[in-house]
Amino acid sequence: MKPISSVHAILGTSLVLLILAGARLAFGDDWPQYRGANHDGICTEKILATWATPRVVWKTQTPGGFSCFSVGGGRVCTLVLGSGDEACVALDAATGKQLWAKPLGSAKYDGGGDSGTKENKGGDGPRSTPTIDGDRVYVLTAQLALVCLDARSGKEIWKKDLCQELGGKMIRWQSAASPVLDGDLIFVCGGDGGALAAINKKDGKVAWKGASETLTHASPIVATILGVKQVIFFVKSGLVSVEPATGQELWRYAFPFKVSTAASPVVSGDIVYCSAGYGVGSGAARIAKAGGKFTATELWRSEGNTICNHWSTPVVKDGYLYGPFSFKQFGTGPIKCVELATGKEMWSKDNFGPGGVLLVGNNFLALSDTGELVLIAASPKGYKQLGKFQTVQGKCWNTFAVSNGRVYVRSTKEGACLDVSGR
Repeated sequence: MKPISSVHAILGTSLVLLILAGARLAFGDDWPQYRGANHDGICTEKILATWATPRVVWKTQTPGGFSCFSVGGGRVCTLVLGSGDEACVALDAATGKQLWAKPLGSAKYDGGGDSGTKENKGGDGPRSTPTIDGDRVYVLTAQLALVCLDARSGKEIWKKDLCQELGGKMIRWQSAASPVLDGDLIFVCGGDGGALAAINKKDGKVAWKGASETLTHASPIVATILGVKQVIFFVKSGLVSVEPATGQELWRYAFPFKVSTAASPVVSGDIVYCSAGYGVGSGAARIAKAGGKFTATELWRSEGNTICNHWSTPVVKDGYLYGPFSFKQFGTGPIKCVELATGKEMWSKDNFGPGGVLLVGNNFLALSDTGELVLIAASPKGYKQLGKFQTVQGKCWNTFAVSNGRVYVRSTKEGACLDVSGR
């Protein structure tokens, strides 16, 4: 493991601050983990309904990776490529100033990414997003080490090797899943053939472990369906829903799998949607409950790459999905609106590529794979653009965060904070 100073040298020397306000942020809604506090990509804050040029608060280098920003307690955390290591970095949310950087282990990834170091040999870097919880930060590394760090200093509190302790092994392209926290438990899958499990956030001990499954690159979600809270894992066999406290299986939805998916399941009411690339396509199931027993009945299935989310998870509003629906259409892939209950395409707009989307009120924000942030009306009637702004340079194969009226975006080269509050 490289010393922290080597990571500081990479990140600190070219830090560019465009500070337009000196005071610390007055905390609004945090965005503490991947796709937000409720795991659904929905922001409850009000932001500008139209804009041309959002105010840039700061910019900084974020070398390598598709890790997103998480925001909590006045800090912004993400994973980057260090000198032979992947590292968790904490920035001041108000200024972008680096607070600390913690090396996490070897930065070697499969695949042909374009920003790898000699040690990395491609793959573009870390893909997991840290989770901030009070005075702690939880990180899941590419090698499936779950690490708990002190949020103030970056000091390691505990570390758990999931492959070793849950009986799994690494999958191709390494792990891209993010640690999903709900209450006192972190939900994970332990690799190829490893157990689905819940880890206690306080001490890193296994609270429960259940069925042996092969993980995908998709992060699990926590959702409430028919009044019952549940954790839904997207594994190689399909969707598996379990009770959060015990790991007891509630239902399964078989979904054919070939190579890879990194898009999380999407839940709306009693319907659950999922998708995978490489010709698999997408599908939706309706969940029912009778006599205490859950069932999943398929509503529709679309094979191929027309209605397909590879690693870009869509958002849902009023029964319609909005997001990047494409497979390896870099720079050209469309944003689409798809009816959740039927799979019917309502409209399509090209030239976004595999970026990320978040729902904000009656609109959604879309980040293209080239760093354009676009505000779009969430309506099935047609594509209506409300604002567009070039945020960062580099590859954006990830999503972003919205907190306290500010949008935090990053690429394989740089990160930025934009004020869209209208204040």
